[in-house]
Amino acid sequence: MNTIRIQASKEYDVCIGDGLLSRLGELVTQVCKPQKIAIISDSHVWPLYGQVTKNSLEQAGFQVVNYVFPAGESSKNGATYLSVLNFLAENQLTRTDCIIALGGGVVGDLAGFAAATYLRGIDYIQVPTTLLAAVDSSVGGKTAIDLPAGKNLAGCFYQPKLVVCDINTLNTLPAPIFRDGCAEVIKYGVLFDPALFVHLEHAGCAFDRKTVITRCVELKNTVVAEDEFDAGRRMLLNLGHTVGHGIEAGSNFTISHGQAVSIGMAIVARSCGCGDAQRIIGCLQRFGLPTKTTLDAQVLAEAALSDKKRSADAVKLILPEQIGKCRIVSTPVAQLQSFIEAGL
Repeated sequence: MNTIRIQASKEYDVCIGDGLLSRLGELVTQVCKPQKIAIISDSHVWPLYGQVTKNSLEQAGFQVVNYVFPAGESSKNGATYLSVLNFLAENQLTRTDCIIALGGGVVGDLAGFAAATYLRGIDYIQVPTTLLAAVDSSVGGKTAIDLPAGKNLAGCFYQPKLVVCDINTLNTLPAPIFRDGCAEVIKYGVLFDPALFVHLEHAGCAFDRKTVITRCVELKNTVVAEDEFDAGRRMLLNLGHTVGHGIEAGSNFTISHGQAVSIGMAIVARSCGCGDAQRIIGCLQRFGLPTKTTLDAQVLAEAALSDKKRSADAVKLILPEQIGKCRIVSTPVAQLQSFIEAGL
């Protein structure tokens, strides 16, 4: 098992290894006294991993209740969030109890936001079961739900007590969901680590999962330690996301987050004249990820104006200069459509 200590305002460990779900109760007792735990999961993950998770926690002395919602981004909304809060209240969870987010990014974002706001904050633990959640959304304390106006517009920074990543859960991922996570993995190589990028170029989807997930978490830890609340360098992690969120919204979420981020990275690489644009695009394509969209620039620009990092008259775009080096560029709203159009 690899362990990375996340150096945020509240420090915690990320544990990465094989077969960790069956050891979850043991790992949780190291950070929480046996009390009541509410497992929040979705309809795809719970049938696969709910019982082993519940059994492990109960064997460690925890009283366990569970809430399962329909899988998918469409559930990450105010109605599901309030339903989770009511479930916690009905089951009389107290400030000494804990929530476990068992699932991918939607589960982690929603359960984390519920934990941050229920009783003004109770402990929660991330147990990511997708590659995307393992390398990105489970680490760093971003929690949120979507609003009709845009993605992740209601949320807060709230660090988990622990992250436990059992890489065996990746074996049951459908290929498109696994590739979604690969887009985020490639993003880390483009942003910070040429050696990681080269490994991905050569290995494709056969990359060493434990090693690569560990490296991505290490890289994210470096950024979070420097800029926990996303006011500076952490914005780099938004590479491909501003345009990507526009693609998700413009497609009515029929295009997944990972696919949208992949297209977003390709668009900004082409538009800004990055010297390594073809390598970036080639690597994305090697993983079976899309690099083009049929949505037009006007639709994408209008959707991107709901981006969280927008100021009054500008949007922060992350532009790659070369593999391992990117910069944050404040782009006037009036220029956004033409910028996107140049990369389509």
